Amino acid sequence: PKVVIETPKDKKVKREVARLLKKKSSLNIRTIAYISKYAETAIYEMKKNKIPASITLAQGILESGNGISQLALKSNNHFGVKCHKGWNGKSVRHDDDKKQECFRKYKEVSTSYKDHSKFLRTRSRYNFLFKLKKDDYKRWAKGLKKAGYATDRKYPKKIIHLIETYRLYNYDKIALRKKIKEAKKEKIKIHRVRKGDTLFSISKKHKISVQDLKEWNDLNSNEISIDQKLRVK
Repeated sequence: PKVVIETPKDKKVKREVARLLKKKSSLNIRTIAYISKYAETAIYEMKKNKIPASITLAQGILESGNGISQLALKSNNHFGVKCHKGWNGKSVRHDDDKKQECFRKYKEVSTSYKDHSKFLRTRSRYNFLFKLKKDDYKRWAKGLKKAGYATDRKYPKKIIHLIETYRLYNYDKIALRKKIKEAKKEKIKIHRVRKGDTLFSISKKHKISVQDLKEWNDLNSNEISIDQKLRVK
């Protein structure tokens, strides 16, 4: 799908998206587009259900591949929520931990956001998360893994990385009506892909791991293209 940067109605959200766009050369433009479209929905869900907007957004970005994963496109399911016992709505089959597992299907993405909040709110294994500080995204990220939301052992690290890279914690502050501090200038180093480059050769050159290189640049595969800009610091 074409990349479309939405113009949020909320002035503070609009300002945050504008800040991201200023750094778009070192960020994933599809991730910025996703945030511009769903940040206000995440803030609304935080106000209503006490789930940090930063967590909701980061999970949406990660689970849906910025809204363009096969599951997201064919079912509007942005959080990888499976059918589970008691689900009476529509469903689709999708390969995950096992082949052709049952996942929930929604008419609209906004319904996926509502159901994600309901899913966390109504299952007892997540109860301890709601006793944390409302904007404690690090404990929330670790808690989701502990409660069994994902099987990936690096799930908390990925969620926290997204939140800190894209300043998603500021949407928690907007929901809580807290003051947003100006970001410190971050030293970012960019590598422009040349002919013959691979993720492995780039990682060796800049003394980082391939995994970090992929996470910093939201890469889901090892494919890169000439002139592509990759964050290496």
